[in-house]
Amino acid sequence: MFQDVPIKYFGCTHRSISPEKTIKNVEGKLKTAGVTRIAEITHLDRVGIPVYSAIRPSAAEGAVSIYAGKGATKTQAKASAMMESFERYSAEFQGTDGDNIISGVFNEMESSINPKSLILPYSTFDPETSEIEWVKATYLKDEKEYFVPANSVYHPFNPTNGVDLFKSNTNGLASGNRLEEAVFHGMMEVIERDAWSIFEAKHKSKPEVSCEGTENQIIKDILSKFDDAKINVKLVDLTADVEVTTMAAVSDDPVLKDPALLTLGVGTHLDPEIAAIRALTEVAQSRATQIHGTREDTVRAVFMRKAGYERMKRINKHWFGESEKKIDISEIKNRSGKSFKEDIGTSFKLLEKCGFDDVLYVDLTRPEIQIPVVRVIIPGLEVYSLDADRVGNRLV
Repeated sequence: MFQDVPIKYFGCTHRSISPEKTIKNVEGKLKTAGVTRIAEITHLDRVGIPVYSAIRPSAAEGAVSIYAGKGATKTQAKASAMMESFERYSAEFQGTDGDNIISGVFNEMESSINPKSLILPYSTFDPETSEIEWVKATYLKDEKEYFVPANSVYHPFNPTNGVDLFKSNTNGLASGNRLEEAVFHGMMEVIERDAWSIFEAKHKSKPEVSCEGTENQIIKDILSKFDDAKINVKLVDLTADVEVTTMAAVSDDPVLKDPALLTLGVGTHLDPEIAAIRALTEVAQSRATQIHGTREDTVRAVFMRKAGYERMKRINKHWFGESEKKIDISEIKNRSGKSFKEDIGTSFKLLEKCGFDDVLYVDLTRPEIQIPVVRVIIPGLEVYSLDADRVGNRLV
């Protein structure tokens, strides 16, 4: 099914081509996707880690229209913002998508995924009587087509015929220079949200991660920038039973003492150093986004500022408190390979080992832009970090 696409860029992430080539390949397609501006916002924050914004005023109602991109270099951050805008554009329900949707009751559908396995927020769904809308997805294990709820694919999503299962989100939505690249990164995001959800729900102490043993200059440079700016940042290993490294970075700004700048970044990858870089750069993105104040999903900052700096640290003591254990990043096994096909296979085996062998993806690549975008769906993995009303068996 998948081509053996080699990983040729091993910088602050793993990609099939460099960020410079990605930008060259996609920048001419921004207008088609409705992107009117790409702006650097690095300068808004004193930390100096590159952050870019992509502005797309035509975003569908219920979706954000400003997307942030981060990276250890300006080109990586710029490419990141561009690719996120293509992800969001491709995930919106478009006119021709109606041709791919069928309506039906789960118990009457052949080769379909039980909506309950996606962790529903309420019990109004009845597999025998509730009519919902379905689209075809590809099953990773046997390459066959299965029906999945359209609610789990498109964002934003409002059913035209059938029940609304849950608030749509972007979990598992990913783009890439190749389909294989997009599928791998979509898998990483779903695994990330699961590990993050387990920690947020259970508050069980996880190891703090030291980077003293790393030779990775990118990590050293990023940590130096936080240190020079007098911003406290720590890494926490959130990895759950699915043994794909999930790393969180939390930052505290004792200079400004702004509760909205108690920021969090999470990254997941088979290579723990890439997971760390993604988490650290996402903290910088979160800081710049809060300072910029232009994304529509920053309303939480209003509550945080009302609550106050010290109170917010107490509320989030599971993040900002002392960890019971510390490990060095060099102790965490690197499971990444040399191709995306290999990394998809490794990730699937680690999921299968924990009983999650239903891994599916929907190809959302739009013909007018031809940038690979997929939605990865892994029934049973938790989404509490995105939607607190959806609590699955792994949180009980």
